[in-house]
Amino acid sequence: MNQAVIEVSVVIPVWNEAQHLQQTLKTIAGFIWQSTKSFELIIVDDGSTDETWAELMVVCSEIPQVEGIRLSRNFGKERALCAGLEHAQGQAVIIMDGDLQHPPELIPQMIDYWRSNTAKIIECVKKRRGKESFGYGMGAKLFYWLIQKLTRYDLHGASDYKLLDRQVVEAWAIMPERITFFRGMTAWLGFSRVQIEFDVAPRIEGTTSWKFTTLVRLALHAVVTFTSWPLSFVSIIGMMFFVGSVILGIQTLYMKLMGVAVTGFTTVILLLLSMNSMIMLGIGILGEYIAAIYDEVKGRPRYIVSQKTRNVRSDENISDQ
Repeated sequence: MNQAVIEVSVVIPVWNEAQHLQQTLKTIAGFIWQSTKSFELIIVDDGSTDETWAELMVVCSEIPQVEGIRLSRNFGKERALCAGLEHAQGQAVIIMDGDLQHPPELIPQMIDYWRSNTAKIIECVKKRRGKESFGYGMGAKLFYWLIQKLTRYDLHGASDYKLLDRQVVEAWAIMPERITFFRGMTAWLGFSRVQIEFDVAPRIEGTTSWKFTTLVRLALHAVVTFTSWPLSFVSIIGMMFFVGSVILGIQTLYMKLMGVAVTGFTTVILLLLSMNSMIMLGIGILGEYIAAIYDEVKGRPRYIVSQKTRNVRSDENISDQ
């Protein structure tokens, strides 16, 4: 029997979502059913330490279209997304979060846009970011402003909630880098796209697992993987200090020849502090790029799968497209 063609894959990375996983997946599956019976729901358990995998097994027994992928440890959301995308078989692939902050009621609309050949990428952008701390919101704005200035990609309001055509997924799959930034990578790919605005809903339960240090690390990865401008910045600052030192040296020599006592002890201290600060900043920037190169050349896999569910699909569960 020929394997049935899957029309839509939905990829959801989860981490410690046991309390609401069953409700979330049943809600999402209900909205997918409104548009297609030919789908798969791929849940990537990113090394959860609670009962997420056990809850997922229960859902798999109730909804045949659900498949689970369990990673051997917590590799981070970006790499969990990689696992889901690389296992997805659908002609279109939807990526979304597992806390219902990405409204599943948009799924039928996304699929309709895709079926009408309106665009290869249907991306949902945040009209309102929802409830978050002042510091988190300001940090997000600063991050997207830096990305736009450094890379020329406008990611304001961007989210991971997207539908990608099979052609886009295959183009994404040939990018071999180990350090990934999904939103930036899909922007870099190009292709025709349309945007759907949405308001970020409250989490169905609990609080976000994202920490400030995690967000800072993601921001550093995004900058390092998408622009070399910080390296040029170090060179520019170095040239500015060199020019300043030449001017200061000429002034000092002139005053010496004129017999004027050179005071300016405070100036010397300030110059030393500022120059040393810039040197340390330059070393830090270089270190980030060297660390990225080190991660790439090691060639380790992005993730390790420790377990998969073994759902056997039949033509009654997935119909031909």
